[in-house]
Amino acid sequence: MIYFLSDAHLGSRLIENSREHEQKLVRWLEQIRRDAEAIYLLGDIFDFWFEYKTVVPKGFVRFLGKLAELTDQGIEIHFFTGNHDIWTFGYLEEEIGLIVHREPLTVQLGNKRFYMAHGDGLYTNEPKFLFIRKIFHNSFAQRIFQLVPPRLGQAFGYWWSKKSREKVIDLDNKYLGEENEHLVIFAKNYISTHDVDFLVFGHRHIALDLQLQQQKRVIILGDFVGIFSYGVFDGENFRLEYFELKE
Repeated sequence: MIYFLSDAHLGSRLIENSREHEQKLVRWLEQIRRDAEAIYLLGDIFDFWFEYKTVVPKGFVRFLGKLAELTDQGIEIHFFTGNHDIWTFGYLEEEIGLIVHREPLTVQLGNKRFYMAHGDGLYTNEPKFLFIRKIFHNSFAQRIFQLVPPRLGQAFGYWWSKKSREKVIDLDNKYLGEENEHLVIFAKNYISTHDVDFLVFGHRHIALDLQLQQQKRVIILGDFVGIFSYGVFDGENFRLEYFELKE
């Protein structure tokens, strides 16, 4: 089995019990380890992640330890940077064993061809968003931020993440329809010129499995904050599932 998950936002100041939230994610990893061939984490797994040369964000010990345990076991784990956890510079690869992707990925899995990305910036012309995104991805700006003392940098990062989420939280978990969902619009345009079977995204915090033309499907994975949804692919079929739905 191949598993897909996005938007856990570990460390978010909007989550009441961070330890309990992290432990739930660890339980999910432990549950899927028995048959997982690969795991794709499609961005915003952390609410804020910025690595300094000798400092990484405090916390997430149980989660990172479980990831390292699984990669040591031989399970391939792919980590896509989102718009909250862009700034990884080697720690997750070298210490945890993750395969980090900073751009969308097209890959053959089983009998199907997948296009995967976190989803931010794929289909938007909003000038403010594009400007901020450009700064966040700029290597010079990242080097400047590394000059900020870690304590201040982390405090600012979590403050920014909280404000960012508060602005869009009313839109989260609400499907806007095929004509208004940017990722659905992007998917429709993309399949007109590219041969893929599944387009899989995070970012929007909605659980969506929508069939497009020619049996192509766009999947939005939901989140692991309030929906606790994830994707499963068995080599032929893809489905969305929900973790500990009865809790």
